Amino acid sequence: MSRLKYDELCGQLVEQTDLLAAHVAGVDLTTPVPSCPGWNVGQLGRHLGGGQRWAESIVRERPVGPPPDDSFRDLTPYRNEDPAVLGPWLAAGARGLAAALVAAGPDAPIWIPTPSATVGVGSTFWARRFTHETLLHRADAALALGVEFAVDARVALDAVDEWMELGSLPEMLDFHPAQRELLGPGRTVHLHATDTAPEVAAEWLVDLTGEAIVWRRSHEKAAVAVRGPLTELLLMVYRRRPVEAGAVEVLGDVDLLRFWLDRVAFG
Repeated sequence: MSRLKYDELCGQLVEQTDLLAAHVAGVDLTTPVPSCPGWNVGQLGRHLGGGQRWAESIVRERPVGPPPDDSFRDLTPYRNEDPAVLGPWLAAGARGLAAALVAAGPDAPIWIPTPSATVGVGSTFWARRFTHETLLHRADAALALGVEFAVDARVALDAVDEWMELGSLPEMLDFHPAQRELLGPGRTVHLHATDTAPEVAAEWLVDLTGEAIVWRRSHEKAAVAVRGPLTELLLMVYRRRPVEAGAVEVLGDVDLLRFWLDRVAFG
């Protein structure tokens, strides 16, 4: 269940894209993106905009399975992008997807890639997924270009929740068998945002002690605890900022934390 309403997700999809377009306005788009090895900033933008258009086709056309996605996987044609072209192209793609989602409504029965997902059904899944896909690729661009990355707390909270939900889906253990190596006695991870009010409940407990990955929003003791600003926790779980960068405080089994982050990789 998203912490953001459907209309908020649709609005954030556009807002986060516009912020990304502002980041890339007038800059050298051949700047490498360290968090997406092998891509430059222009290629990052083409990947995101292509993905948004791909999702729009799913929402509008209602296929029974995934349409081809080669157009935003092979980024070799986009090594030398023009900021004057890329920014408006990104904005148009976000608005096209948002318009399709608004027209479909929150409960449209649309194909999604995770049948057991609790993150939303049909159009709600795609609204949430591409809101946070856009948010994190904006982070990629901001970090690559050395500009500030800031995000509203409610959006960041929902992005962490979605990451937790997708990363703990039962089928992930079949898609990524190496994740089973995480499971074992005494293996728990606690994340605690230090810059939010207590009533926000910006804490997560990941329980790896059973037969599946389980998580809950809770304040509990764990084998390893991570404390830091909410945005930094978001960047850490998405592996945009390494633990050793020192942006968060780690208490306990840091090797378990690194092991978890390495095995549960999404986005």
